[in-house]
Amino acid sequence: MDWLPVKGRIDGLDSGPVTYKSRGLGRELGLGNLYISFNGCWPEIGARSATGSFKDLEAAPTLRMRKDLGNSSILVVASAGNTARAFAQAASVAGQPVALVVPKSAIKNLWITVEKGPLTIVGVEGDYFDAIQVAEKISSLKGFSTEGGARNVARRDGMGTVVLDATLALGKLPQHYFQAVGSGTGGIAAWEASMRLIDDGRFGKALPRLHLAQSLPNAPIYYSWMGCSGEFRPGATFDEVLFNRRPPYGMPGGVSDALKATCGDVYGISSQEAEEAKRLFESSEGIDILNAPAVAVAALASAVRSGAIGRSDVVLLNITGGGLARLHEIMAKNCLEADIVVSRPEDVINFMEGIP
Repeated sequence: MDWLPVKGRIDGLDSGPVTYKSRGLGRELGLGNLYISFNGCWPEIGARSATGSFKDLEAAPTLRMRKDLGNSSILVVASAGNTARAFAQAASVAGQPVALVVPKSAIKNLWITVEKGPLTIVGVEGDYFDAIQVAEKISSLKGFSTEGGARNVARRDGMGTVVLDATLALGKLPQHYFQAVGSGTGGIAAWEASMRLIDDGRFGKALPRLHLAQSLPNAPIYYSWMGCSGEFRPGATFDEVLFNRRPPYGMPGGVSDALKATCGDVYGISSQEAEEAKRLFESSEGIDILNAPAVAVAALASAVRSGAIGRSDVVLLNITGGGLARLHEIMAKNCLEADIVVSRPEDVINFMEGIP
């Protein structure tokens, strides 16, 4: 909490990452020091994410920071799915107004475990980038404000708690950090948190090497890092939440800088590799995971095969979502529907201006 840009908590939003040493997956991969940051619902180890995703880590500090600043405008959030679910849950608990803009195909994945709060849900004909464009149009209207994406310090610092929690659990920074990414903001967050830990002086002097993974063929960060072009095919990837056509790659402090600073790498993962990795994790660790973290597991397996990491290296694997089967056993699911579906940014103006 001391390292987050907030003055306190929001009651009811207190879930966080849980770091534990892997037994099953580490044994299967031959890694003696594999640690897992589990972000989801697994009460038996203390993980109690209300939406089963580490996007909960973004939503709570973002809403709290707005409260601290006295910002009462309607927050506009563009999402491919998991972020929208997290902000829907957090906004409903906090009672803060939020407009969620998501691809129409992602609406089926919108649910919360509490009574719906002051939410407006806009479905967009298209993908995540189309949702971003509609969100930008809404944010330009009076009474609305953008969440900020990668530029939102509360969002980055919230995700950075994965590294903070792991470092406190280990007593030192890990040598390697694995995560599946869409925009890559999680990788930036891990880098920034690691720099602060080094500045603190108690946890080591070397940055963890970032290993970021994307789902082929829709993998713009992977293609940019490899210096090649790719053909994007909507609906063809293992998990569409990992597809952002215009990630914050080349901007100062963006994904490219994070990778270069940490001598990092990016992995392009096929659907077959991800499916095999998902089965491996679930059978070896005993908990279900979302498709996105399966891509990170596949990248870890690839790094082991190639010798990119040593068998005794200290490795942190971010499981960015999981335990939905467990969650739905213990919590009710309140499914959400779109208030309006649009095909162009202009189509949403009259509707949004009518929101009190």
